Amino acid sequence: MKAFRAPKSALGRLDAEAVAVLVASAADITLILDKAGTVRDVAIAASHLADELAGHARWYGRRWADIVTADSAGKVEMLLANAASRQAPEWRHLNHPAVSGADVPVLYVAVPGGVPGRLVAFGRDQRPVSSLQRRLVDAQQSMERDYARIRQAETRYRLLLQMAPDAVLLIDGTSLRVLESNPAARRLFGAAVEPRGPLAAPLMFAGDTARSVEQLLAGVLASGRADDVRARLADGDREVVVSASPFRDDGGVVCLVRVAAPFADPAGTVVPKLKTKLLKLLERAPDAFVVTGEDGRVVTANAAFLELVQLPNEERAHGESLERWLGRAGIDLDILLAHLRQRGLVRLFATTLRGELGAPAEVEISGVKVMNGGRPCFGFAIRDVGRRLSVAASGERVPARSFEYLTELIGRVSLKDLVRDATDVIERLCIEAALELTGDNRASAAEMLGLSRQSLYVKLRRYGLGDLAAEGAN
Repeated sequence: MKAFRAPKSALGRLDAEAVAVLVASAADITLILDKAGTVRDVAIAASHLADELAGHARWYGRRWADIVTADSAGKVEMLLANAASRQAPEWRHLNHPAVSGADVPVLYVAVPGGVPGRLVAFGRDQRPVSSLQRRLVDAQQSMERDYARIRQAETRYRLLLQMAPDAVLLIDGTSLRVLESNPAARRLFGAAVEPRGPLAAPLMFAGDTARSVEQLLAGVLASGRADDVRARLADGDREVVVSASPFRDDGGVVCLVRVAAPFADPAGTVVPKLKTKLLKLLERAPDAFVVTGEDGRVVTANAAFLELVQLPNEERAHGESLERWLGRAGIDLDILLAHLRQRGLVRLFATTLRGELGAPAEVEISGVKVMNGGRPCFGFAIRDVGRRLSVAASGERVPARSFEYLTELIGRVSLKDLVRDATDVIERLCIEAALELTGDNRASAAEMLGLSRQSLYVKLRRYGLGDLAAEGAN
């Protein structure tokens, strides 16, 4: 221990009160002991520690070894012997019984006091350190459990890969190198799928189908969506289905490629082809298409729907309620699902769709209910009609023809525009009735309507009524 060089000149003459303050401030717990180890005085710096050691008031006059736990009594004797022999101070870990809960760990050192036969024991509260140690142990155990789960998952993955009857390859999305291949792939393609080597599609597939496989991989990596293509093996005319699906791995993109034989039954081959084409048409359709479960949560959606709701990929939409994007929360989806459950079909339901970035779109929704595995699911075709409605709401509106037209605009345009269109409808109907009653006599019709002939002609041009060009020629 490095002691003061000149303690008398540095500290001066300190009275007992000053020394008591210094000693009590030097540690969390300070004990004044006699040479037999009996407690003569106690100072506890922190109030919360004093509360934990509520029995400290009974420490006075008791032996130090009696106020610690049984397993710490031997360490007390070692501390007393060390202090009595005036050897270099050694710190020992002791435990005091607490009022409730776990024991209070304290790190003690005992040194001779200024008065002959007196010892001073300084103690440091070790609960923060113990708490950190427990957290460290818990973190280590949690890591061990995670490592065990990872090892188990890797074992299952390896076993599935080894036992899979189809050829399975893992391709690096950047370099297109084969990261891993299962035994079925190595039996089918040989050296063309050796790990760490480039994917040799021309050696694996025949003719133009090799180019189709390369385009499939490029398209899947660019779009982030799974797809498949039919190809022929290079060692013969055998046809296979090549499926590719990308996923993120360690900051990069890896493509899982599966090569499987199509259905052997000719009668069963046509249906999957047609279904595949239909699914591709829905995926690339300009109108949004989304499939939900019976609770209205998204199961799958095409690219047009993702663009409409401003989502980057299908995974972000999967499992979300369609109500999240519909205009009137708690109303529109309930109406749609109720109609589908009762009638199985909904046509041209007008509402608003809100994107993730807040951009609204006026849409028409048609829906249908189908059964899947004994449970209903719902398919929704969503068409953006905002451009059509913007034309109707602008100065170049479509001429109002009937009250049915006005009914269709309710909820899509403002009340002000609806009133203006209603006025146009009434005015047009009155002019048509006046012309019919007067046998298309413009002068009589104008007089019947209380208009000048010039005003009538302006309105006829506005509504496109009558043959104004022929009359002007006359």
